[in-house]
Amino acid sequence: MDILESVKMAATTLVANKLRSSLTMLGIMIGNASVIAMVGIGQGAQRLASEQFEALGPNVLFVVPGSQATRNTTLEVPKTLVLEDARAIATQVPSVKEVAPQINTRQLVTYRNKNTNATILGTTSDYLSVRSFDVETGRFITEQDIKRSNQVVMLGPELAKKLFDNQNPIGEQLRIKNLSFQVVGIMKPKGSALGDNPDETVYVPITTVANRIVGRTSPYGLEVTAISLSAKDEDSTGAAKFQVENLLRLRHKINGEDDFTVRSQKDLLTIVNTITSGLTLMLAAIAAISLFVGGIGVMNIMLVSVTERTQEIGLRKAIGAQEQDILIQFIIEAVILSAAGGLFGTMLGVGGISLVSAFSPLKASISPVAVIVAVSVSGGIGLFFGVVPARRAAKLDPIVALRSA
Repeated sequence: MDILESVKMAATTLVANKLRSSLTMLGIMIGNASVIAMVGIGQGAQRLASEQFEALGPNVLFVVPGSQATRNTTLEVPKTLVLEDARAIATQVPSVKEVAPQINTRQLVTYRNKNTNATILGTTSDYLSVRSFDVETGRFITEQDIKRSNQVVMLGPELAKKLFDNQNPIGEQLRIKNLSFQVVGIMKPKGSALGDNPDETVYVPITTVANRIVGRTSPYGLEVTAISLSAKDEDSTGAAKFQVENLLRLRHKINGEDDFTVRSQKDLLTIVNTITSGLTLMLAAIAAISLFVGGIGVMNIMLVSVTERTQEIGLRKAIGAQEQDILIQFIIEAVILSAAGGLFGTMLGVGGISLVSAFSPLKASISPVAVIVAVSVSGGIGLFFGVVPARRAAKLDPIVALRSA
């Protein structure tokens, strides 16, 4: 039998049973759409994370207390970095341009009858340039504020809106831990990144936070939560990391495991890319299960079709149809079901990715590889799961088939 004739007969049979064919394709559609959407969303998450880390600058380093092993095994953050460490890095490491130590805490911030819990970030004037932040109105922390432990604050724009609505907050007084602070500046919007939202942060001179809000908790000096620093240029980042590690080992008299960790923007980006790639692969694998289930649905329906069409098969074989003709027709029917399901599933997945991109910060993208693989797999599933019922139909004895009718 001609292949084109087999395709026409298969299409006619499937159209004659619209509801059954549609329900059979549904499993393939859901599987394809899930795979394409999950891969696209996963790649969007990876791209978003990359953009957020790249916004930090290619030459930014972060020094945090405790080794990686210590931070993974203890709930309490080690207290091994002090303000003098930051000053030593600024004066003794030639490849470092600027250093910005910081102390983080959460406190209740009150303005008149409004209050909210917010992150209090004590830092220095270099924080702006190290972290690529800008001031919208007013000013940032000055060296004079740090020397005098002035009770002044800069607000993130979202926090300023929450506390002051449309009122100009510059010059107003708010309270933190029952202490009065004057608002001297509003930061430019930065956007949240990895659970941290600088737009809802209160920026305070680091000495003010240490002396009047959290107190001094380290016997070795003024304890800091982290130290951000910028290398002179991107090429100096590796040298800066090496020099900072050696300096801190000398200052902390370390012979064994480090009590600090130095990470670059590239290190953090590598970690995040590894995590997001793993999650994308896991989500795609879970979604692919529905493709397998859809294939089983195709085989089930084709087996039912063989049973229902026993008389037709017997009649065709009685008038000269070969086993190969019957085999090809049923395989073509299964492939058409799977390929059509794959096509509609691709359209559904692409539509889902477009909606995610339009209504969320994730810049989800359509992966041509995922589309090709999903459609190919769905067609292959039809071929694979269609073989068993097709062989069963081809092997039917025409006399038995006509009698059973």
